[in-house]
Amino acid sequence: MMMDSVTDTTDWRSAQVRNHADVIESLMEVAGKRILDVGCGNGHIARALTERGAHVIGIDPGEAQLARARAVPTVGDETYVEGVAEDLPYEDSSVDIVVFYNSLHHVPVEMIDAALAEAARVLKPGGLLYIAEPLADGPLFHFQKPFNDETEVRAAAYAAIQKIGGHGFQAIAETYYIRDGRFADFEEWRANSTAINPKRREKIDARENELRANFLEHGDVREDGIHFPQPIRVNLLKRI
Repeated sequence: MMMDSVTDTTDWRSAQVRNHADVIESLMEVAGKRILDVGCGNGHIARALTERGAHVIGIDPGEAQLARARAVPTVGDETYVEGVAEDLPYEDSSVDIVVFYNSLHHVPVEMIDAALAEAARVLKPGGLLYIAEPLADGPLFHFQKPFNDETEVRAAAYAAIQKIGGHGFQAIAETYYIRDGRFADFEEWRANSTAINPKRREKIDARENELRANFLEHGDVREDGIHFPQPIRVNLLKRI
């Protein structure tokens, strides 16, 4: 089943608001598959895929993020290990699916090609690589841009995806959806952002008044919190 898609990043509003795990499941079978969730963060994707029958290993270089992931009760046999995308601690041809959810652009630009080569190495022939990347557009991006402008790194990640055939992949699909990000307040956003990258704390503190104003300017205030629709591009590729 293919979700609604857009062909131009300036027209992302025509895409559907979707749950990230539902999008993954709509594009590939996950039940019974061994999956590496690279850049797993707090483990929300790993847990969602485990609930759908997958055997997931979350990998992240950050101690704080791994602590958050491990602090949540397991929903199945998901596990979390410390590691980096450019040097995955797994054997050749040992997994069915590799997922990069909102994480490829966090790999140092000079190491992105190495990370994609590592994904190719650990995947079985015919295995799938699922990459979901936020566009440099939308309310959340523009809110955060004054202190965390990821325009260049997101573009570098997409450029690497476009030439990924050199790593032995075949493109299967490219599509878009909207993730409805929600925070109770500015403090929750700040706690989440600094957990992802503790180095952000100083920058946020230095521009707190400006960021608080931007938070309310770009966010959609509703009864259940402040919403920030974020357009996501998905690339699905097969190891050949």
